[in-house]
Amino acid sequence: MSNSYQAESTRGAAERTALVASVVGGAPRRVVEEHLDELERLVDTAGGTVVAREIQERPAPDPATVVGSGFLERVADRCRDEQIEVVVFDEDLTASQVRNIERSLPANVKVLDRAAVILDIFAQRARSREAQTQVELAQLSYLLPRLTRRWRHLSRQAGGIGTRGVGETQLEIDRRLISRRIAQLRGKLEGIERDRRHRRQGRSELPAIALVGYTNAGKSSLFRALTRSEVLVEDRLFATLDPRARRVALGDGVVAILTDTVGFIRKLPHHLVAPFRSTLEEATEADLVLHVVDVAHPSWEEQLAVGDEVLEGLGVERERTLVVLNKIDLLPAQQPRWLPAGRASVAVSAVTGKGLEDLSRLARRALLTAPGVTFLRVPLDQADAVQRAVQLPHRLAQRFDDRTLELAMRVNGGQLSEAGLDPFRVAAWTPIESDGDS
Repeated sequence: MSNSYQAESTRGAAERTALVASVVGGAPRRVVEEHLDELERLVDTAGGTVVAREIQERPAPDPATVVGSGFLERVADRCRDEQIEVVVFDEDLTASQVRNIERSLPANVKVLDRAAVILDIFAQRARSREAQTQVELAQLSYLLPRLTRRWRHLSRQAGGIGTRGVGETQLEIDRRLISRRIAQLRGKLEGIERDRRHRRQGRSELPAIALVGYTNAGKSSLFRALTRSEVLVEDRLFATLDPRARRVALGDGVVAILTDTVGFIRKLPHHLVAPFRSTLEEATEADLVLHVVDVAHPSWEEQLAVGDEVLEGLGVERERTLVVLNKIDLLPAQQPRWLPAGRASVAVSAVTGKGLEDLSRLARRALLTAPGVTFLRVPLDQADAVQRAVQLPHRLAQRFDDRTLELAMRVNGGQLSEAGLDPFRVAAWTPIESDGDS
């Protein structure tokens, strides 16, 4: 990938890394520890090895260095004693904060924040043209306000004999070039997104289902189990960035397009969310959203809340969402009693297959009971009517018995009349999806 900027990387021969966080204003230390657990997994995914963790409790962050000077001296001593090469802060750092922290640490130690580590992972994992464009845009958006710390030599004036004057500093030139590149990348992404919309329209004959959820919740495993396709499944955060789409048979004649999306994560900076919004737009246009949650994780309820917040920001209504509590195989063997109250939900294991039939049943019920879905039954001995019926667009499902063809579709009475089908046949028949109730 040719980028104008490569993120300061934790890649390499497993760089020895220290994590730093602060407990501010009496916040629960347990929450900070959990965030560091996640940050440690991010560092591992990026290729580093965490050898130290430091947490400081203080009433408020230090505006210059986030943590106190004495605490930084202790971190510096550990860096020297344990050959630590990278120090990663759990919070976003400003350019001046990074510069001040670097002055307190040994000269060979890199200072990164959570966003920089996530960017490094994104850069490693991007495969498609879209993902690579998104990564470069996110990198440049992150870099632009931090030029002052990365290129200290750029503060001098550019020029030479015959060119001296007030002019621009090299720093200003680089800012202008990066801003121009950001504009170019945004235009390129708009073109890619138009292509994606055209592809979605091309498959609009089938209903769309989007898999969303916290990163490492098991979305890829569930995607593989439902579609019976071979896709990357890895026990690391952000195992893939590129959305994937496959046909999935839900039973009773219902077929849909299932799309996997990039995972959510806590404390993902806004400027990193925006460039990857297009991968989540599959959820905004889907007929059904499967919100996958790792129920074996001790903070699964918080992760569910994070996902709900992201979906709400995308304009995805809860009525269109089915909560899928995954990894029940990792729980004790007792009957689960932790389904979210008042939410459409199902418990499954993508690894063992337990609950997948229930998931398919609930998914097809949701699709076939959505607003605008019409049911039509045509006797098979009326060959002309059958031919006209199967040529109708937006067919969600079809099935036969000995005497009739049953269809579920997103059409109105006017379209049926144009096809020469009696509109009074519509909505007067038993729905295709019976679930054994009838």
